[in-house]
Amino acid sequence: MGKTIRWGILGAGHIAAQFAQGIQAAPDAELVAVGSRSIDTANRFAERFNIERRHAGYANLVNDANVDVVYIAVPHPLHIEAALLCLDAGKAVLCEKPFTVNVGEAERVIARAREKKRFLMEGLWTRFIPAVVRAKELVDSGAIGRPKMVQADFGAVFGVDDSHRVMDPMLAGGALLDIGIYPISMATFFLGAVEDVQATAAIGHTGVDEQVAVSMRHIGGGVSLSAATILAASPFDTVITGTTGRIRLNGDICRPRGLTITRGDSEERIELPFEGTGFQFEAEHVGECLRAGKTESDLLPLDHTLATMKVLDAARARIGLKYPFE
Repeated sequence: MGKTIRWGILGAGHIAAQFAQGIQAAPDAELVAVGSRSIDTANRFAERFNIERRHAGYANLVNDANVDVVYIAVPHPLHIEAALLCLDAGKAVLCEKPFTVNVGEAERVIARAREKKRFLMEGLWTRFIPAVVRAKELVDSGAIGRPKMVQADFGAVFGVDDSHRVMDPMLAGGALLDIGIYPISMATFFLGAVEDVQATAAIGHTGVDEQVAVSMRHIGGGVSLSAATILAASPFDTVITGTTGRIRLNGDICRPRGLTITRGDSEERIELPFEGTGFQFEAEHVGECLRAGKTESDLLPLDHTLATMKVLDAARARIGLKYPFE
């Protein structure tokens, strides 16, 4: 494998477009191929992002010898099949969050990657945004004392009809897996492993969770509250509170452009702007891992992904949400 990492995208929807746009800002990365269920869709996507190789069907993409790593960007229930297809073809994999629908599926994919000795990482792209990385460095350095509480939310008016995937139980729709994972991942990132999960939700008429709140007790005594809704615009806040201060991420929970540290009457603002969609940072990290010959990330290890899936499963158990295909 040379210096430039050659990417293929499996899927050609909205999140695939976000990644394709973002990767343009990633150094030593080239988007060379896209695969979709129809060649027409693949061609339209490829023309939009100047991608040379277009494939009808996912098998053709994963067997393309010009692709080093595949970004999986299909709906949640298709992640397991797509990931196994990629790994069996010898491809490294970046699988968009949520990693799978449930922990059982996650265990199967991780076992296959370890068996094949292929790189695998969840596409939890917000973990690699500069402001989030800097906040973690500050927390770990003791800048706010011992972290004790995280409060985070993600709420937007989706305004979609019942045919949209987020409203479809057969596509594992709802707020929890689609956007609730963002605040939940912030909580586990800053407070660590979870020992208790409580949750409540408002289930809509199609059978998906339209609003959800998850409270967690973390090993070591920290507590967190994570909320998500597809019905209302929330503050998009992330606040990490410690024994001597707090850190607030400035702006969108997914794309914060800085942070504010408050200690007593003192307030310090750190600006960390960036161009693009933000997906370039995870792509850059994957490239570093591949060039180093790693099969998983030290910053987002597979055991952490499994732990996150266990939280999501526990939250669904609390709100009584099981998808029809499970």
